[in-house]
Amino acid sequence: MKTRPTAATHLALAALAVIVGGCGKTAERKDAAPAADTVQIAMTTIDNGDGTFTDTRDAKTYRTVRIGNLTWMAENLNFATDSSRCYANADSNCTKYGRLYNWDDAMKACPAGWRVPSDEDWDSLALAVGGQREEMKYGNYYWKVAGKKLKSTTGWKDSEDDYGNLVSGNGTDEIVFSALPGGYGDSGGDFDGAGDYGFWWSAAELDADFAWYRYMNNGYEFVGRGNSYKTRMFSLRCVRDFAAPQ
Repeated sequence: MKTRPTAATHLALAALAVIVGGCGKTAERKDAAPAADTVQIAMTTIDNGDGTFTDTRDAKTYRTVRIGNLTWMAENLNFATDSSRCYANADSNCTKYGRLYNWDDAMKACPAGWRVPSDEDWDSLALAVGGQREEMKYGNYYWKVAGKKLKSTTGWKDSEDDYGNLVSGNGTDEIVFSALPGGYGDSGGDFDGAGDYGFWWSAAELDADFAWYRYMNNGYEFVGRGNSYKTRMFSLRCVRDFAAPQ
């Protein structure tokens, strides 16, 4: 049985963006709808084959997926930097979820030729799986149905719907993006949310202290956009422009 959004649900979405965002910062969002060229790019090509990429810095190999004109890592980055951490400081969580990065560290963590996804890249991803955009306050918004299609088929905790029924938090993973709930950390060494929430940085800054991120959780079928202190520690996906074989 699927969760049916209610007024309480929408309030919960807004509250989540505020709580994780560290008091949530007001922002004027000027591009209320995706540009036509963004839609076209998103809907062109999805290749969920068995592409891989090996990071020569540490010899770790990642699955990849082509979506439109981008190649995405289909796993969270697990490259150790001075500031990155495993959830709850357990090495097994790095193996399971990848590492958590603050924003400044994330901007330097992707391998050569790869980068942190922009706001537009994340929007194109949501569009590619049929996401439907809903506006919220303070520049936040979410893409209905996109989370369900991007989440892994395992690894997400069950949740209760609005009627008290227990439902699976897993997704259908339709393009093998395999989003996992790696939770988040903060500069004080606290961690929360693994199994329930996944948070991923974007390259978009709000100001000197805040940046935009995307999030999914086990109870809803959306991909949300919020802003957070750059000192928060979130998961990271890297992208690169797709180059056709010569």
